Amino acid sequence: MCRSIKTLRPPALPEEATEEEIRAAALQYVRKVSGFRAPAAHNREVFDRAVEAIAEATADLLENLEVRGTPARQVAG
Repeated sequence: MCRSIKTLRPPALPEEATEEEIRAAALQYVRKVSGFRAPAAHNREVFDRAVEAIAEATADLLENLEVRGTPARQVAG
């Protein structure tokens, strides 16, 4: 596991993770898995797509995760 990726759910964070924090974690994950800190020009598009997909999946996970001992989030509907 990449040590730069921090836990983004309460109680590790006092508030909800920001989009910036989620994207930073996704970027660190893609860097670790790909082995590239910054991709070559010919890999930039696929690298960026991976970061976006992982950021979206992370946001969805955090939004829908139920953690014991914390109040359930109210979803507007």
